[in-house]
Amino acid sequence: MTSHTRPDGGGKTNLALLVIAAAQLLIVMDGTIVTVGLPVIGAGLDIAEADLDWVLTSYALAFGGLLLAGGRAGDVFGRRRLFRAGLVVFLLASLLGGLAQDGATLIAARVLQGAGGAIIAPAALSLLADTFPAGPRRNRALGVYGAMGGLGSVVGLLLGGALTEYLGWRWIMFINVPIALVVLVGTFVLVSGTRERGGIDLPGAVTATLALGSLVYAINRAGSDGLTDGRTLAFGALALVPGIAFAVVQRSARTPMLPVGVLADRGRAGANLVMLLMGAGQLATFYFLTLYMQTVKGYSPMITGLAYLPFAIGIGIGSGFVGPRLQARLPARNVLAVAMVVAAAAMVWFSMLTPDQNALAVLLPAQLVGGIGLGIGFVAATIGGVQDVAPQDSGIASGLINTSQQIGGALGLAVLASVAATVTEGRPAAAPLPDSLTQGYTAGLLGAAAFYLAAVLTAVLLMRPRPDRGGPGATVPEQKTASHR
Repeated sequence: MTSHTRPDGGGKTNLALLVIAAAQLLIVMDGTIVTVGLPVIGAGLDIAEADLDWVLTSYALAFGGLLLAGGRAGDVFGRRRLFRAGLVVFLLASLLGGLAQDGATLIAARVLQGAGGAIIAPAALSLLADTFPAGPRRNRALGVYGAMGGLGSVVGLLLGGALTEYLGWRWIMFINVPIALVVLVGTFVLVSGTRERGGIDLPGAVTATLALGSLVYAINRAGSDGLTDGRTLAFGALALVPGIAFAVVQRSARTPMLPVGVLADRGRAGANLVMLLMGAGQLATFYFLTLYMQTVKGYSPMITGLAYLPFAIGIGIGSGFVGPRLQARLPARNVLAVAMVVAAAAMVWFSMLTPDQNALAVLLPAQLVGGIGLGIGFVAATIGGVQDVAPQDSGIASGLINTSQQIGGALGLAVLASVAATVTEGRPAAAPLPDSLTQGYTAGLLGAAAFYLAAVLTAVLLMRPRPDRGGPGATVPEQKTASHR
């Protein structure tokens, strides 16, 4: 494993954190930035309503399917090098999407964006660990990074609404180009990062990508066409077969794609499961609230985006102020339990939505509370997912925590969208449509509360308090701890 030098001086490390956080914000933001503008995109490119979800799904499919491979590639070929390559792919894909003249081109561009994001995300988190020494400084940096995981989705909704209404939907894609260019220039302040001698576990990379990609597709297909749909079942089976093959390959590989030590630790396994459940609740929440605001309340894309401001403020408070203070005083499992109880309470508050309700009664204050809970949770889960992992495995651990969030989002949206549709269709025929739709959406939001409560149990049962290792919540030690070799 090659060595690296940390940046000298607080100013340079702060710049490095800014670059890494901006990259994370960019790729998470693009998971939701098209959401508010989907009706306009469909009309502009003549995409059938039944196919519009592919503009969202294609990004999640590529991102979730390639994250583990992207994380391992960064460990082997160099994290800064892969970080730059991912930014270039993302930039070119965004340009292609903005210039698209048909739905197929836009969806292809979204696939390439997802592939670029799958390279960027794990490299960014690993570079952060390379830049900041273990202990409180790294925890603060991880707090900023974790906040971007929650804040990025809200920023995507805010920005997507404003760009769609005032500049046109193509700027949803074009806006990524200058941001990616600035981040690319900023990579010169980053450390080169560690590199592990050896090659990529090609069979592991192929089977992991096939399994995850098929799983994301099957989950999304189930949400739109049902669990008994032929393609849902086929891709579910397709996910199972390479998934089993992946597990077999990992037992015999010299340099496994997913070293056994990464998930052997109960705390890291628990943090990944909590992140999956958080992702499941969060993406579904944005989906239902957007539909409620646009379909039931008749808000424009711009007003819909602005209405998410309390969520953004809440995530900022939770990740920047409340979370770090709790992290310094309580074990990670307690912090996550508190965070998920707060988020679940917000979902129960959302269940009180009605078609003619004033936004100040439920919609806006419940967002603030939910944002605080998720802001705390994303920071704590991100720290837990890379805590004490061997330095040569930090890329794959970073890819895994991002994979958990992506798979969780796809799973939660598929399950809860089905719940909402069932409730809406089960309403009496004489019931007004806005009432029926709202009942469905609030049922889905209560389902998100159930995911968050499951995350509380997961944190309490799987994540044990750790001995003190240089400060509360200390992460990734400087020396090698446990190698997979």
